[in-house]
Amino acid sequence: MAKLDKPVYFISDLHLGSISNEKPHERERRVVRWLDSVKDKAGEIYLMGDILDYWYEYRYVVPRGFVRFFGKIAELSDAGVKIHWFIGNHDIWIFDYLPSELGIEVVDGEIVRDIAGKRFFLAHGDSVGKRSPMFRFIRALFRNRFCQFLFSGIHPRWTVPFAFHWSHESRSNHKKTSPKPQTIEDSLITFSQEHSSQHPEIDYYVFGHLHSVKTIPLQSGATLIELGDWIHYNSFGMFDGENFKMDYFKG
Repeated sequence: MAKLDKPVYFISDLHLGSISNEKPHERERRVVRWLDSVKDKAGEIYLMGDILDYWYEYRYVVPRGFVRFFGKIAELSDAGVKIHWFIGNHDIWIFDYLPSELGIEVVDGEIVRDIAGKRFFLAHGDSVGKRSPMFRFIRALFRNRFCQFLFSGIHPRWTVPFAFHWSHESRSNHKKTSPKPQTIEDSLITFSQEHSSQHPEIDYYVFGHLHSVKTIPLQSGATLIELGDWIHYNSFGMFDGENFKMDYFKG
């Protein structure tokens, strides 16, 4: 088994910029403090989706904000920490600016990756498992190149407030039951059980999206990890080469 010189960290669903938060800059500062706390320890950091509550890169301009966060990511990347950013269902429209400016890898979808001899199935979670026809339609619409072209023709003074308002309303509706409906978690568990029965070489299934913190043993011997969020938990995962554990940032 390969040995890690430095641990690997996993974090998800920061939703930076969300208008649902009364003090959005404080959340950004808290995330930056966490990044500072691990910058000398981390070999790699996996940002597992919905890092930003909304993002759309126009051809010659990018949205305002996130300066502290982007600066810290660039600092860690320049120092040799490998940063992997998974596209979520909120920060869909990342194109070439962030990877070229920050020196990060951007992943759209799911990947299987070996880390210190353990095999990880990694995804944000919105595209994995059974989803409603409406969700699949909206997801395909947002990823359609022609629709993106049409969207880019609308002035940001209209699109940005609309996107943040939509996100806020969506989150308010989820709060009536739970941060994420139970059916989504059930779908991810079912997917992971079925997938691991066909791929016993997988050791960990790591997802964001659910906004809950859980470690679920699967029948195959693999483990499903739900990373939580930075709206309710300030949670993160850490793999040291032998064990995966969840923790909470209190700084």
